Amino acid sequence: MTWKPYYRGDGEQRKTPLADPPPWREFPRKAQHRQYQPPPGLVDAVNAALHLRRPLLVTGPAGSGKSTVIEQVAYELGLGQVLRWHITSRSSLAEALYRYDALGRIHAQSLRAAMTQHGGGRAGRARSRDDIAPFLQLGPLGTALLPAERPRALLIDEIDKSDLDLPGDLLEVLERGEFEIPELVRYRRPRVMVRQWDSHDEHLVEHGRVYCTQFPFILLTSNGERDFPPAFLRRCIRYTMPPLTADLLHDIVRAHLGDVPQTGEDLVVNFAERIAAGEHLAIDQLLNAVALLTGDQAPQNEQYEELHALLVRELSRA
Repeated sequence: MTWKPYYRGDGEQRKTPLADPPPWREFPRKAQHRQYQPPPGLVDAVNAALHLRRPLLVTGPAGSGKSTVIEQVAYELGLGQVLRWHITSRSSLAEALYRYDALGRIHAQSLRAAMTQHGGGRAGRARSRDDIAPFLQLGPLGTALLPAERPRALLIDEIDKSDLDLPGDLLEVLERGEFEIPELVRYRRPRVMVRQWDSHDEHLVEHGRVYCTQFPFILLTSNGERDFPPAFLRRCIRYTMPPLTADLLHDIVRAHLGDVPQTGEDLVVNFAERIAAGEHLAIDQLLNAVALLTGDQAPQNEQYEELHALLVRELSRA
């Protein structure tokens, strides 16, 4: 990648063409299944989880490549598009299973009743046309648990950011592979087509229950910021990302950018030394630095040092 200043800070307008972005910043986003380099032991952990139909819990610092492995697994095994559930402190099991827009349905019912009365119709006819389906959507976990010939791939990202109760709430669903949609259990029709997560496709739900036939490949990631209850841990295959060594980082950089000049090799070694010294850094910072700071037209001298400091700042400080 060639360094070229687009913005000059002089207030003059220029129709400067922008170069292509680095591969990991192309949109629509492309899966990194070919570039990903699994660290030692991760392949065995993935296969153990697949054989035993257990979730895989991968622990490691942010930016160490934990979540990328699921793209490679989904591609190699033909599991379809990866479903994603990004966890925050407000995340709940219910929203991961399904979403119900109760207010939207009430508004639609009120509007329909008003139109019926205005047209001289009967309220009973308005109720008979009521349809719950447009106001229901399966969540990422609920979609992953749909019956299918092949398992789906589900990423539950940063599970350690969740409320303390969420891992425990997951236990029954992960053990039984089924769940209930109460709004459909009480609904007058036993069979309802419900939209899937991140898709226009629909699936038939009967009597308000979803039963898994192929347990999904579930990857849970954790930054190691909290402990989990033993009951949750015993239901998972657990893997801890190894320390990022210079050799491992070299392989990652080559997979994304190909062979790099000596300047890039020096950046990798410096990056590995800083991680070994306890600094909190992410792999994409190294990729950014190698992409911008190497090549025939790379910045030099003071500008090089300033950009290096800008791109590879320690993450635990503002």
